[in-house]
Amino acid sequence: MQEELVEFDRNEVWILVPPPQHHPIVGTIWVFPNKLDDARVIIRNKAGLVANGFTQIEGLNYDECFAHVARLEAIKIFLAYATHKGFKFYQTVVKSAFLNG
Repeated sequence: MQEELVEFDRNEVWILVPPPQHHPIVGTIWVFPNKLDDARVIIRNKAGLVANGFTQIEGLNYDECFAHVARLEAIKIFLAYATHKGFKFYQTVVKSAFLNG
């Protein structure tokens, strides 16, 4: 959780503002997924702060929804191009990927 909060501060992605007068406040919750290896052994504990989506009302709390994930087609094209050009590529974890989508 501390790493996630440090990334929020470092990237200046939020500021404290007064609550809106006539709109409900959407709460947040910490989620704690575990990253597993091929043998299903926990190799890393992760934490993320997410909105309680079930309290949101479309058109009032949000207009659009975005997911910061690559489409399978884009990954296949990247791998094919990298292989064709002889590039080396590595898997990495970007802790602030959501903040820098």
